Amino acid sequence: VPPFGGMLPVGIRGAGRAERCAAWLPSDAIIDRRTPEDLATACAWHGHPRAAEVPALAALDAVADLLAGHSWGPAGSVGFELATGHAAAHRDSDLDIVLRAPHGIGRDAAGRLLAGLAALPVHVDVAVETPLGACSLAEIAAGGPVAMKTLVGPRLVRDPWAEPA
Repeated sequence: VPPFGGMLPVGIRGAGRAERCAAWLPSDAIIDRRTPEDLATACAWHGHPRAAEVPALAALDAVADLLAGHSWGPAGSVGFELATGHAAAHRDSDLDIVLRAPHGIGRDAAGRLLAGLAALPVHVDVAVETPLGACSLAEIAAGGPVAMKTLVGPRLVRDPWAEPA
């Protein structure tokens, strides 16, 4: 159940980056949904007509190999395009990935994943979703404090899986 009176945060996309708007939507207005994991499980990029012109789409098979065994999926412009069928990604688009991590990912494991992703011909950003919020895989790999996005705002934490003291 959404925590804000049944309202869900949504992003409305226009033709360009400058045409984006944050809004709230009542949960009963949802008629369909596709999670990043749904897109990954279905390999929604297979046979995509724009894969040859959008490197971020073409890189998804390699990402799937690197993240095998994890719960993950594409987000951002690539995820939007795969979920809706509306062209949103372009030749220079980064590949945004959501990695669900109910249990800890150590610094070394995060570093190995980042090294594999860095070898791809497209920049890949990974948002790690923990039970307490989301953070960057790169920050986990770097060690030290991590900036977490939470339902109550940003927090700086040492362990993205530990409740703050």
